[in-house]
Amino acid sequence: MTYNLPKLNYSYDALEPYIDKATMEIHHSKHHQVYTDKMNMVLEKYSQLKGEPEELMSKLDSLDMSKIDKQTFQNHGGGYINHKFFWQVLDPANKRDEGLVKEIENTFGSLDSFKEKFSDAAKTQFGSGWAWLVRNSQNKLEVYSTSNQDSPLLQNHTPIICLDVWEHAYYLKYQNKRPEYVDNFWQVLKLL
Repeated sequence: MTYNLPKLNYSYDALEPYIDKATMEIHHSKHHQVYTDKMNMVLEKYSQLKGEPEELMSKLDSLDMSKIDKQTFQNHGGGYINHKFFWQVLDPANKRDEGLVKEIENTFGSLDSFKEKFSDAAKTQFGSGWAWLVRNSQNKLEVYSTSNQDSPLLQNHTPIICLDVWEHAYYLKYQNKRPEYVDNFWQVLKLL
């Protein structure tokens, strides 16, 4: 199966002034495209594999692939999956999810407490990676960060909210000011 770069449901300038048009365009059309292309190159070698990339990622250890190709799929399939989800999280058409807000408040004590914990995960991720709110294998909410393009799906966790903290996600506007980028993420996230 061959997968295409997912289309955005919004324009590249829809998140301004917090995430600028140039960054969105390069991030989506260049970085995400490379992950898509390289993931497809791996999957083309294994025509016996069936399922969406998310499903394949969740059972990566059991896939009949070479060790090198598994690592390549983890990196580039992860880049494809994580970015696909990130664009959905950022969608300006999203509405506040009252059920999720209530669950977050019950789990973390308050929405502000959750935001602080999530922001800390994003700000303190060493090097490139992601911050996540996930539903873990016990069906409980959890916040953590992952390195590179590692996906919560590798742990059988369900992503709910994510933030890309690779420099390509913010460097044009924020340069080395990751904390400012993270703080402004809450200005564009409509789910909470």
